[in-house]
Amino acid sequence: MTAAGCASTQTTEGTGEYVDDSVITTKVKALLFDDPSLRSGEINVETFKGVVQLSGFVNSQADINKAVEITRGVSGVTSVKNAMRLK
Repeated sequence: MTAAGCASTQTTEGTGEYVDDSVITTKVKALLFDDPSLRSGEINVETFKGVVQLSGFVNSQADINKAVEITRGVSGVTSVKNAMRLK
């Protein structure tokens, strides 16, 4: 049996990287949710190869700074991209 069209490319993640990124995303979401000053329901978290992107809407620049600070403290995070906006 041959499988045609199943070649992997360099732009895809390996299984280990996907698991690591999922763990990072879960940890970041949990920490943001646990912080009483943040409304984490409005902050989206995506991770690719250790780079975390935060997006969504927050009430203040202080909330943005706090979310970025929390995210940077998570093990495995290599950098944080902020795409959050003020309401």
